[in-house]
Parts: sequence; C-alpha cells; structure tokens
Amino acid sequence: MPAITAVLHTENDALRLGRALETLYPCDEILIVDHGSRDATIQVARHYGARILAANETDPDKYLRSRSGWVLYLDPRESLTESLAASLFEWKSEEVPADGTGFSVFLREETFEGWVEHPSAQTRLVPATWKHWAGRFPAADSSAVALEGDLLRFAFP
Repeated sequence: MPAITAVLHTENDALRLGRALETLYPCDEILIVDHGSRDATIQVARHYGARILAANETDPDKYLRSRSGWVLYLDPRESLTESLAASLFEWKSEEVPADGTGFSVFLREETFEGWVEHPSAQTRLVPATWKHWAGRFPAADSSAVALEGDLLRFAFP
C-alpha cells in the first residue's frame, strides 16, 4: 500500500489550517512548510500531528526525496471532500503504477457569487521523485488520471 504525505505551505494560516488538516485522514503523514508564520499556525499544525519544516532553514524537496511513496499538495485554504478522501483510500488499496505519472483532482472554489468549478483537473498527487513544478504545486500532467471527488478551496476563514 503506497504511503501519502500531504504537503501544505503556510504563512499565517491559523484560521483556515484546521479545516484543511481535518480532512487529510487518508494521508499517512502531514508536512507543513512554514514561511515565517507569526500567528498560531504552528500550534494548529502540531495539534494535528503535522511535521513542521521552516521554509528558510530546510529544503522540503530534499526531505520528500528521502521518502518513498506519494505526495499530495494542497493550499491551506483547501480541503478534501469526503468523496475525494474515499478515492484516496481506494487508490491506496489498489496496485499503483510506478511509472512516474501523477494523479489529478478537480477543484471547486468558493466565491462571493457561490461555488465555481474549475474546468480542468489539477495534478496534485505525485510520486515523491516528481520533477515538474509550477511554483509550489506539481505542473499540469496531461496524462494524469483524475481521482473521484473534489478539492474545495475556501475564500473565507
């Protein structure tokens, strides 16, 4: 069964981080890469048993490369739906191909007008050896298979 490490980059996200971490129960490890939070972000992360790395002191990619398994990247404003969590449990129980292909998820975002669905899936679950990046998230992989369920991105705490 493949292990999943959830990675979230934070900076003063205490008000929204708990909601995100509550939904990461399919993950085997939670890694918070903190960028100098001055609020209770670190305390919230510790409450959920997350490993915390300071972005300016540690290379999080080096840490992840030393691990085996898969990495799920989220923003602190994002949460897994129950159906996505169930898909991750199902995915973990199946034989996962080791060909370096990522998996994608669909994103729904909260706006003042209501929820908006993003038209294309985003690559978010990748092998720990992934080398294709777009900022802090994996770059889009057109061959990535979309998992069932959604990520929810909340605009308001």
